[in-house]
Formats: sequence, C-alpha cells, structure tokens
Amino acid sequence: MACVLEAPLRMSVLSEVTASSRHYVDRLFDPDPQKVLQGVIDMKNAVIGNNKQKANLIVLGAVPRLLYLLQQETSSTELRTECAVVLGSLAMGTENNVKSLLDCHIIPALLQGLLSPDLKFIEACLRCLRTIFTSPVTPEELLYTDATVIPHLMALLSRSRYTQEYICQIFSHCCKLRHWHSCGFKSSPQPLLCANGPDHQTILFNHGAVQNIAHLLVSTSYKVQMQALKCFSVLAFENPQVSMTLVNVLVDGELLPQIFVKMLQRDKPIEMQLTSAKCLTYMCRAGAIRTDDNCIVLKTLPCLVRMCSKERLLEERVEGAETLAYLIETDVELQRIASITDHLIAMLADYFKYPSSVSAITDIKRLDHDLKHAHELRQAAFKLYASLGANDEDIRKKIIETENMMDRIVNGLSESSIKVRLAAVRCLHSLSRSVQQLRTSFQDHAVWKPLMKVLQNAPDEILVVASSTLCNLLLEFSPSKEPILESGAVELLCSLTQSENLALRVNGIWALMNMAFQAEQKIKSDILRGLSTEQLFQLLSDSDVNVLMKTLGLLRNLLSTRPHIDHIMSSHGKQIMQAVTLILEGEHNIEVKEQTLCILANIADGTTAKELIMTNDDILQKIKYYMSHSNAKLQLAAMFCISNLVWNEEEGSQERQDKLRDMGIVDILHKLSQSSDPNLCDKAKTALQQYLA
Repeated sequence: MACVLEAPLRMSVLSEVTASSRHYVDRLFDPDPQKVLQGVIDMKNAVIGNNKQKANLIVLGAVPRLLYLLQQETSSTELRTECAVVLGSLAMGTENNVKSLLDCHIIPALLQGLLSPDLKFIEACLRCLRTIFTSPVTPEELLYTDATVIPHLMALLSRSRYTQEYICQIFSHCCKLRHWHSCGFKSSPQPLLCANGPDHQTILFNHGAVQNIAHLLVSTSYKVQMQALKCFSVLAFENPQVSMTLVNVLVDGELLPQIFVKMLQRDKPIEMQLTSAKCLTYMCRAGAIRTDDNCIVLKTLPCLVRMCSKERLLEERVEGAETLAYLIETDVELQRIASITDHLIAMLADYFKYPSSVSAITDIKRLDHDLKHAHELRQAAFKLYASLGANDEDIRKKIIETENMMDRIVNGLSESSIKVRLAAVRCLHSLSRSVQQLRTSFQDHAVWKPLMKVLQNAPDEILVVASSTLCNLLLEFSPSKEPILESGAVELLCSLTQSENLALRVNGIWALMNMAFQAEQKIKSDILRGLSTEQLFQLLSDSDVNVLMKTLGLLRNLLSTRPHIDHIMSSHGKQIMQAVTLILEGEHNIEVKEQTLCILANIADGTTAKELIMTNDDILQKIKYYMSHSNAKLQLAAMFCISNLVWNEEEGSQERQDKLRDMGIVDILHKLSQSSDPNLCDKAKTALQQYLA
C-alpha cells in the first residue's frame, strides 16, 4: 500500500514547492509598486540559504523580471537595490545558477547600475558582481569588454569600505595572466590564460590600480586590507613593471615592502601573513627585490616555512609550500637557507602521511574535506622538493634519504591526479641532475620504468618534464641507459622530434644526442633509421637555435670513432654533406657554425669518409674561408679539419696535402703559426709538421 502512495506523495510535495515559488514570481508582475517591493523582499528572505528555492525561482523565470525591474528608471531606488540583493543571493547558489544569470546578461545590467548616484544601490550591484566574478564559470573578459568600466570602478573605490572590498575582490579574480611558463614551473595559483589584447595586469596598472589601492592596505577594515593585499599579489606576479613600481610606493610615509613585512608578523592572521609573503615573493621573482634582501631571507622565507608545519590547515600548508617553491626555484642560496630552516625537508615528509589514522581532526566535515584534498599536499611537497634540490648535491642527497622518498616519487608518477603526476616528474627531474643519484637510488628503484610509462600518452606539460628527465637518465654514466634503450626509447624520442611543441622537439633531440654519445654502431643506426633523412633536414632547418644546436650535437656524436664515421657516411654521406653546406652558407651564429665545422673535422677523421670532403671543392673553399675568419673559435675548428685531412700516417695523405697546398692552405698555415693566439699557433705548427714529415 505504501508503495502505491509514494509517487503521488512526492509529486504533490514538488508541486507545492513549485506553486509557492510561482507565487513569488507572480508578485513581481503586480501593478502596485509597493506590492512588487514587498514581493521582492519576501523573495529575498525565502532564498537565503535555500538552494532548492533558488533553482525553482530561476526555472520559473524570476531572473529576467528582476533584471527588468533593476534597470527600470521608474523603479524606486529601494526596489532596484532589493532586486540586486536577490540576484546576488541567487548567484550564491550553484554554478548552474550563475550560468543562468550570465545567460540573462546580468553583468551589463549590473555595470549599468553602477552609474546610479545612490551608494546603497551601487554597493548591492558590486556585491552581486563580486559573487558572479568569483565563480569559476564566469569569463573574466566580461569585465574588460567595455573600456569605461575599469576607470569607473577605480573612481568608485573612494565611496565606502564596501565598494573598496568588493572592487578589489573583483579585480583580484579578474586579473589573469596571458603567459605561463611551461618548462620551468610556476607554483603560483594563477596559471590561467587570457585572450589577446593587453593583458589584465597591464589594463589595471595603466588605470592607476597601484595608486588607487595602495592606501587601502592601511584601512581600518581587515576585509578591505586583505582584498587590497590579494589584488597586489595578482598584479605583481611575473610582472616586473608592476613590481618595480610597488617597491617605491609610499603609504603614510612607509614603503610598500615595509608594510608587507609588517603584515608577515606572527601576530597577524594567517591569511594576511601568507598573502603578504606572496606579494614579496612575486616582487622578488620579478626582479624588484634582491634575493639576499633581509625582507626575503629573514622575513618572507621563514614565514613560508612556518606555513608548512603540521599545525597549519591543509590549504595553508599547500599554499605555503607552493609559494616557497616558487621563491627559491632559481636561487641556490635561498635553496640552501630553506633546506636548513626548521627541518623543512623532514617536515615535508609529513605531507605524504596526511590525514593519518591518529589525526587530531575531530571535525568530520573538515576530515572529509581534507581526505578529498590530500593529493594537493603531495603535489605541493613534490614541487618544493624539486625547487630545493634544483642545484645543490647535498640537498638532493638529504631529500632522497628522507623516508621512502623514491617510492613516493614512483607512486606519484602513477597517481590519478595529473597535477600530482606533473609535480612528481618535476621532483624526479630535479633529483636526476645528480650524477651520484643516477648511479645509485635511480638504479635501485628502476625509476626509468614508471618514467617510460608516463611518456607513453601524457599531456604535453608532463611530457616536457618527463623527457627532460629522460635526457639525464640517458647520459653515458647512467646505469639506466641500457634498459631504457631496450624498452623502445629510440622510437619514442624520434616521434618527439616531430612535435609542434618546441620544448618537446628540443628534449627529443637532446635525449637522442645523449643516447648517441659513445654508443655502439647498432644504436647509432637505429637512431638514423628512426629519424629518417627527411626529419634530420627538418630539424637542421628548424627556426629555433636550440633545436639546431642539439641536432648538430647529435650528428657529431653519431660521427665519432672511425668505423662508425665511415659506416654512416657510406650510407648517409651525400645528405650530411648537403646539410653541412646549407648551414655554413646560412645566416647562423658562431656557435652553430663552430659545431658544424667540428662535424666536418669528425668526417675528416674517417678513413674513407674524408674523401667526401676532398672531392667537394665547395666545402674545401669554405674550410679555407673559415681558417682566415675573424673569430678564433671558427678558425680553430677549421684547422681541426685541415689537420685531419693532411695527417701523413694515413693512406692518400700525399695527394691530399698536394691538393690543399695548391689551394693556398699552406700559406694560411704559415701565417697562423705566427698568431698571438697560442691554440691557433700550435694547431698551425702541428699541421705544417705533417708536410715536413
């Protein structure tokens, strides 16, 4: 019997809710303005904290009517203000609510409302705008569509502490970066891309954001101070122009960095300490504050280390570690100081044990939240370990000796969270710079296996760091080199050289270059087969000098040891000579041409391969030209070619010497033997001795 009643019962409840909601919407259409106002006030009270009611009212079409009333000149200011309040309350519901409001073009309507002379109405519009712009579904660009909006918001900053709080909050949420480093890493929480045109930081800066917001840091309202502080952190991030300006701003006779330092003090709320530490960190990384400045070494760095302690909340520990990772990322001295501050390396190990079974968290809601976000702690710890170990061998050793560290990294490489995987690869990359660790810990834990797995089908940002790590694992002294080769690395790396992503092309060719160093002939042949002549030419004509240099480095490594040189030149000689000619004739820098001449010197060292040079008058003329070049490096490289060609212990040396003498090479050698450069002088004398022997 109960089963039969259940469905109709549910329906009747639903229809009751919808009916009561419809009653609210119907009242918005009453001809009596007083009744409309009372209807909006009742609606406001009904939706507070009631997401179901909010969704019902949106479905029943309340939003277009509220927006109509808000924009009507005939509506009383009180009614317009109440409409803005209700719309703000609807926006505080789910993301779908915000999407519905955006679909009704709420933003232009609210921005128009800011032109009203009434402060209460302006504050209600700003509060609603703040709620909408802080939602992840709102495109930041909507704030910048109309060029008059930003200057008007700047002008409204002086109206009240509420306008200050809301406008600063809107700015800090709508200031996104266009460029974000992909090779190095940025630990800041703003790696978001914005559309073309001037970036948001520049627009806000050009409209006087710094001058208009600076004095709010000393406001009597904590909320205003915090929003101003957050604003400066997003304005300064990766922005030398803003950061250099901030350093010299005075507020009540005090420089801004000094104000930030005061906000770092332990008696200030944690949120304030963290955000001011971020401001100082970003100014330092943008080059506005020196890394050895006391405000960084004695104030910012220790504050961020404090944030990593287990007494802090999960999100504070995450933000503290990520900001610290960014602060010390490129500075060896800061890395050393951080590594010995408050046992940081051991403290970070706790990030992997959280929440523990004996956790002190008694709040069930908090525990549930932290379990869902524990992966963020692991990500932050990997990032900070990566920065700490970026340069110093002793620090790397300490990190690796931290309990189960290599196992944690290996586990991190296969986590479901892409951010954790990326951070684990970064950490591995940082540690792979250690010759000692490549020979020991990396081998003991067969790190190459999960790394090769990561390389199979990862997004580009992971591929870039993973392939950089592979470059290190392929160095000739690394025991991992052999098993990596056996697991199909040649094919994988050759495919990377065809990527449209520049960093991946560089890493692919770099890893092949390392692989070819002192390798056996089979590996070299595999590389050439995998790359194909066509791809080799493609790389040699790449617009990026890094790709070109690494490709030349690969060729040089392939063409080493005589049997290998002769073998490769017998099958690929024509194409390689063509490539060398192209580069020596092209508009390239000294390093590129020097590397190319070194390749020729290697070819000249072959037994049969040297004939490819001797029968190519064009190449011989180029070598002669570079012997008399104004750059000593190029002269020396050309001399190596000549030395190898005239070496008299080898078959056919007499004919080669005669041909080169007829070209005027001996005259140049005599001239160079008088050179003030000792290297050139010695090399010329050695070559001349071959003629005398």
